[in-house]
Amino acid sequence: MVLYGLKTCDTCRKALKSLPDIAFRDVRADGVPEAILQAAHAQFGAALLNTRSATWRGLDAAQRARDPVELLQANPTLMKRPLIEAGGALYLGWTPEVRAALLG
Repeated sequence: MVLYGLKTCDTCRKALKSLPDIAFRDVRADGVPEAILQAAHAQFGAALLNTRSATWRGLDAAQRARDPVELLQANPTLMKRPLIEAGGALYLGWTPEVRAALLG
């Protein structure tokens, strides 16, 4: 399992604490592999972008209109977090449904 997130994100820290054997990748330092971003965008669509973030509010209309995957590659902190890859499946966020799926 791999968790893509930010080390300063409270939600990511909660997920890491609950999943002690998970590998952590900081999206700011390491980015997210394009194949993972493409699969996540195909599965989650617009929900993958955090449109409530300060980074999003700082973008102009032309930047916001870019392809979401390109936008996330250029600004990885725009991704909703955490994005968890487990056994080929992707999970977005740390909702009760995600916790149930990953913790049993």
